[in-house]
Amino acid sequence: MQKHPMTKEGADTLQEELDLLKKVKRPAISQSIAEAREHGDLKENAEYHAAKEEQGLVEARIAQVEGVLGNVQVIDVTKLSPNGKVVFGATVTIANVETDEESRYKIVGHEEADIAQNKLSVNSPFARALIGKEEGDETTVVAPKGNTDYEILTIEYI
Repeated sequence: MQKHPMTKEGADTLQEELDLLKKVKRPAISQSIAEAREHGDLKENAEYHAAKEEQGLVEARIAQVEGVLGNVQVIDVTKLSPNGKVVFGATVTIANVETDEESRYKIVGHEEADIAQNKLSVNSPFARALIGKEEGDETTVVAPKGNTDYEILTIEYI
């Protein structure tokens, strides 16, 4: 089975979520189910059905997170030798060639991508246009709204 790249930060965040689900939420739901059972008839017990539904969602998320963590290759970008190129895990500051508008993105694994936090999936067309480039290089990002040219200003391995 092929492993997928993930930053150490992303893997740590998922591990924390898994620990919370297993050590806090799972026992709390079990307690809720036990309390709901004490109320009697389970057929018409809304609290019991809600707790069982929540239990199903939590167990599904646990399985999903365990599956992701079992299938990743954790890459600690701080331990990479800086070669001056954009690689997985690098934080890149770019400027739109036409507008001079600057943006800063970190290239991360698919599971941890979040454009609101400026984290680009390594599989995205934007990240693929940046990978392998060096400071000062220009690259064209092909997008549905049209092609945009960017200049790479800085590359950090943080």
